[in-house]
Amino acid sequence: MLSRAVGLALGFAADRILGDPSRFHPVAGFGNVAGGLEQRMYRDDRSAGITYTSILVGGTAAAGLVAERLTAQRPVARTLLTAASTWAVLGGRSLSREAERVHSWLDDDDLPAAREQLTHLVGRDPSQLDAHEISRATVESVAENTSDAVVAPLLAGAVGGVSGLVAYRAANTLDAMVGHLSPRYRSFGWASARLDDVLNLVPARVAAFLAAMLAPMVGGNPRLAFAAWANDASSHPSPNAGPVEAAFAGALGVQLGGTNTYGDRVEHRPTMGDGPGPSTQDIDRSVRLADAVGLAALAVSVAVALRPRRRPRQRR
Repeated sequence: MLSRAVGLALGFAADRILGDPSRFHPVAGFGNVAGGLEQRMYRDDRSAGITYTSILVGGTAAAGLVAERLTAQRPVARTLLTAASTWAVLGGRSLSREAERVHSWLDDDDLPAAREQLTHLVGRDPSQLDAHEISRATVESVAENTSDAVVAPLLAGAVGGVSGLVAYRAANTLDAMVGHLSPRYRSFGWASARLDDVLNLVPARVAAFLAAMLAPMVGGNPRLAFAAWANDASSHPSPNAGPVEAAFAGALGVQLGGTNTYGDRVEHRPTMGDGPGPSTQDIDRSVRLADAVGLAALAVSVAVALRPRRRPRQRR
């Protein structure tokens, strides 16, 4: 579908040029709605969480489908609708900017500022992190969010159009809000977390494949990237972050993983990759790799959107 493909490309360009909308961001608005509904619906059981997730993701998908139906006979309007939706759900440029700001503070030897900036990227406690650990956290965030905030929404848009774009972002936002393993959300957030896992199964592996193939763009070796993916990804607690982080580790020639602190919870994650720990300069390399992966994912998504559609067989 030409309007879908062109809309994805225009939305991707808008994200790269403009970044996230500074005011009235649709995702922030959705988060406000989700927070208000949580206050009304919260119970410490899975059934309440399943209903909560179904209402929000299903309702968002339905709204996107209605918007597409209303523009079905107006290709320009549908293209612009797809472009605006793509711009709203992508986060590639903002991800790069946040990582670059961390890099800048580290270059200035300002650890307190770098730690504060890191909180925009990760949920772990940065208060005791040194420059190498800040670099590791940043590279890991760039890798994982390249899949979550760029590759996955592009593929969702290629397959499902506007409805796919907004439904994916709704599910991913709910995972960030209620999908973590805190006592409050262990049951209520189960459905949001599992839905996000399912939706990212294919995109995460596409992102990992692209990162491995594009390793030479940052001085890396595809063979080492694929080896890290094959050997180390399964040790990661996330079924989707593991492949992407391992592929980035191999592509960059660094070692990711280690001890992370999240409030009162400490996680000791197995390492991925065989190189040294990331340095400040590896942040810049990870951003360049992420940008290349994003462009390649756009090309894949445009190709998927343009694929010939099978016509239903007519009954004789």
